[in-house]
Amino acid sequence: MSTASQSGMAGHFTAETPDGAVLHVTSEGQGPTLLLVSGLGGTAGFWKSNAATLARSFRVIRFDQRGIGASTRGTAACTIDQLAQDCLSVLDAAGADRTVLLGHSTGGCIGQALGRLAPERLDGLILSATWLKPSRYMTSLFGTRRAILDENPHAYAATAALMAYPPAWIEANWGTYEAALATAPVTAQARQVVRERIDALMSFDGSASTASLMMPILVLGARDDMIVPAFLQEELAAALPGSRKTMLDTGGHFFPVSRPDAFTANVAEWIGELL
Repeated sequence: MSTASQSGMAGHFTAETPDGAVLHVTSEGQGPTLLLVSGLGGTAGFWKSNAATLARSFRVIRFDQRGIGASTRGTAACTIDQLAQDCLSVLDAAGADRTVLLGHSTGGCIGQALGRLAPERLDGLILSATWLKPSRYMTSLFGTRRAILDENPHAYAATAALMAYPPAWIEANWGTYEAALATAPVTAQARQVVRERIDALMSFDGSASTASLMMPILVLGARDDMIVPAFLQEELAAALPGSRKTMLDTGGHFFPVSRPDAFTANVAEWIGELL
């Protein structure tokens, strides 16, 4: 790894994309660079507790994706490839030549795309709760969620939270559900950003690019995930014969939040073996 990627810039800064989006970036810790890319929600805040732990060993970079949180939308079409290009803008602004990319859910699709577009920038890929190509289950699920979004954004936020965690966990951490309702995409602009992101993830198919993903890869999932089911994790790992697969027994789709200790331990151990 370069000196720039190990020391780099700390705190908060912005990355500008060629089409005019301004992305809000947070960097914390020192060491090898670890870029965290969140899923459909697209926020840096998804990683807050994980980042605090991982920053003990790595330089952790996370950001609000275009049109989300503190980041502006820009003019480019929202595709998985474009979101991967945005990761390059973040790395360039951070002075990071290379990174391990940890992508959760849609973030894992973005990671696969970046592995195809700029493999020279990646020391490794961690594909967390992600998939290789659309399935009938996911197409039906996200098509239904998209319809709910248009009719009732609060119901969209509620069902998203209820599906993302094990029932016992969400019952014991009800503030997480209430926070999801409080941040429901109630404005037309917010709904449009979510809608185009759903369309992007539903259009993603990485099956033609698996041979180009020659970097070390960890497939990380949970067996009780209702949004990206375990059979899709198995399919992804089988398509990447050099990868390692680790499946938690419980945790739901958002197992980085519901099982943070197990999640960060697996991440840190795997990266530690790489570098």
